[in-house]
Amino acid sequence: MFAKAFRVKSNTAIKGSDRRKLRADVTAAFPTLGTDQVSELVPGKEELNIVKLYAHRGDAVIVYVSGGNPILFELEKNLYPTVYTLWSYPDLLPTFTTWPLVLEKLVGGADLMLPGLVVPPAGLPQVQKGDLCAITLVGNRAPVAIGVAAMSTSEMLTSGLKGRGFSVLHTYQDHLWRSGDKSSPPSVAPLALDGVEEENGEVQQMHGKKTPSEASEDTSVGGLNSDPTDSKTLQEQMDELLQRCFLHALKCRVKKADLPLLTSTFLGSHMFSCCPEGRQLDVKKSSYKKLSKFLQQMQQEQIIQVKELSKGVESIVAVDWKHPRITSFVIPEPVQEGSREQPYHPPDIKPLYCVPASMTLLFQESGHKKGSVLEGGEVRTIIINYAKKNDLVDAHNKNLVKLDPILCDCILEKSEQHTDMKLPWDSLLTRCLEKLQPAYQVTFPGQEPIVKKGKICPIDITLAQRASNKKVTVVRNLEAYGLDPWTVAAILQQRCQASTTVTPAPGAKDSLQVQIQGNQVHHLGRLLLEEYHLPRKHIQGLEKAPKPGKKK
Repeated sequence: MFAKAFRVKSNTAIKGSDRRKLRADVTAAFPTLGTDQVSELVPGKEELNIVKLYAHRGDAVIVYVSGGNPILFELEKNLYPTVYTLWSYPDLLPTFTTWPLVLEKLVGGADLMLPGLVVPPAGLPQVQKGDLCAITLVGNRAPVAIGVAAMSTSEMLTSGLKGRGFSVLHTYQDHLWRSGDKSSPPSVAPLALDGVEEENGEVQQMHGKKTPSEASEDTSVGGLNSDPTDSKTLQEQMDELLQRCFLHALKCRVKKADLPLLTSTFLGSHMFSCCPEGRQLDVKKSSYKKLSKFLQQMQQEQIIQVKELSKGVESIVAVDWKHPRITSFVIPEPVQEGSREQPYHPPDIKPLYCVPASMTLLFQESGHKKGSVLEGGEVRTIIINYAKKNDLVDAHNKNLVKLDPILCDCILEKSEQHTDMKLPWDSLLTRCLEKLQPAYQVTFPGQEPIVKKGKICPIDITLAQRASNKKVTVVRNLEAYGLDPWTVAAILQQRCQASTTVTPAPGAKDSLQVQIQGNQVHHLGRLLLEEYHLPRKHIQGLEKAPKPGKKK
């Protein structure tokens, strides 16, 4: 379902009544979850968003996002967990196992065929047609996909394990997974029922003895080393990882200008990115259980100050960067970022000029023809060389150029062409540039330059009045500058504490616009100018920001 990019219709903070309803729906859909687990999954105060989207086949889907990760999605009034949720609750659904090579096919949108199943010694789980199931890979109990059973277990066995077994809805590495922090599955040890049994203190598998490295991989949970010789418990290791990522983020990533900073943004955008390669930060596996409790502890140590700036939403409002724990923290060696998203860098935009049919005679001597694209400096050199080669420089005044018939045809208006004219160099060059057709070159970091005709459209910020008499801020043309409208919408939704939507831009093919409730031009300008470092000349509408003291 999410093998291809989806289109976001809206992204809004959940209401209290909807939060309570979601808890009730989760309890009904997944009765194996206890009350505490439901409260962990759907927290009472932490930020939770409702994202309405359309999958590439047109299905209307509601996604619930917590801590920057999609945790649940709703399709045709049925609730489904994402892989991020299943990694915390790997036993939530009946589980079927397949081979690692099959994963690539599932990510590409294929269903799971029965010949790809691995049957454990204890047999397949008992399910009925239409039951929701989790799919894991051999050697790891962390689910990598969810799907609906196409037949019952008895029918699977009767068929000789042939045919389609599961209609796959969502996988690790699909676009729904990509909308989160893009973490990898934790390594969860297979159960004894999966064919692993202990014998004389050694871990063995039914189909052959494991190597020590394989055994250590199977006993690793959440990216932490659970070697029995390690004196620290898994919870203590996660506490250390949590504090390490916290200090690293404050020392290297958060600046004073970022404050106040939503605690959920701090976790999702800063702490997660400081997690070492091969490890997974999971607050629920620490002794704190919740981010708010951990940050309260850090506040008691006077490292940060946390306040509830709006009802139910906490923000970091102050940081003591001179605190000994921050100053003494040693930044670990940089890790390979791999699949993590690189920070945005603005493109280099260069104005160019295209030779029209009416000016080909002037440029053909220099080897150019209709449609040739030139830089301003090249145009200047060509005109100067043409004038000198054809003895057009005035003998008595070197600042003047006589116009021959070709120059007259190229740059003069019809009313001027019957006069014997001379033009100063700057006027001649200005007229030539004005007569050429505009073009531009865009170069994104690490990519080949892209040349396009016409003028690049600026990022356009406008204010609109809706039927409810409320103002909304609309921004268009983000894609021309390499900006993802959905990413910009998500950032603004958090910073402005306002609803955002992404919709097709009227009158523009394959272009989207972001709409934010209220006059948010100030926040938008700060994001584009100070963080994305886009030149002001490429942004129009910044003057619409509310004046100090004036209501939005």
